[in-house]
Amino acid sequence: MADIQLLDQPMWSALTTAQSHFAVGDGLARAYLPAIGPLSGIAEQSTAAYDDLHRLAAPNGVHVLFLHESPVPRAGWTLIRGGLVDQMVFSGSHVDNLPSTTAMRLLVAADVPAMVELATLTEPGPFRDRTHELGTFYGIFEGDRLLSMAGQRMRVPGYVEVSAVCTHPDARGRGFARILMSAVMKLILDSGDTPFLHTFADNHSAIRVYHALGYEKRCTFHLAVLKKDG
Repeated sequence: MADIQLLDQPMWSALTTAQSHFAVGDGLARAYLPAIGPLSGIAEQSTAAYDDLHRLAAPNGVHVLFLHESPVPRAGWTLIRGGLVDQMVFSGSHVDNLPSTTAMRLLVAADVPAMVELATLTEPGPFRDRTHELGTFYGIFEGDRLLSMAGQRMRVPGYVEVSAVCTHPDARGRGFARILMSAVMKLILDSGDTPFLHTFADNHSAIRVYHALGYEKRCTFHLAVLKKDG
């Protein structure tokens, strides 16, 4: 049976279990490979853990943590962004198939420039050249133009995160996020896992959509976006 407590420290759990092959670091800190993104995990918020993270960080490198307490960065780090992030877990048993009148397809390596461009414009979370390697991504196109996408990011035994949900400003209000999320969620459920996701706690419009898709809030994290000094 899947252990939901692994989601108490989602990045640490992912990087020390199902996604350890994408991890760098040792001791009390792990991080995704830089080309994948800045998400990182520490086993505890201690000086020793921050020191381990500091050793694996590049000069002026940025690392993102989800913490249960307010961030208290140690020497060598500057907090450049905080905030609150809700973790939501799918509580239903199935996902409705939502039809789309616009072409939806699996995204592949050749689509990476368009994926990075869309994520840079809409800021759904960190997205870099190798982020797509973390799981399956779907996109909706109009001609050759990528209008919306969603996919999979963190993975721990029994749970897979739905992430990178974003839509070009020109295409909002057409239900693309729900269509793509439903496709990603169905894939996760068909594999025997449970979808979960993260969203800023004040993103009320997105949270309404997630509730409608069957998600329930599980906990709230303190976001810490840290930059290594020097």
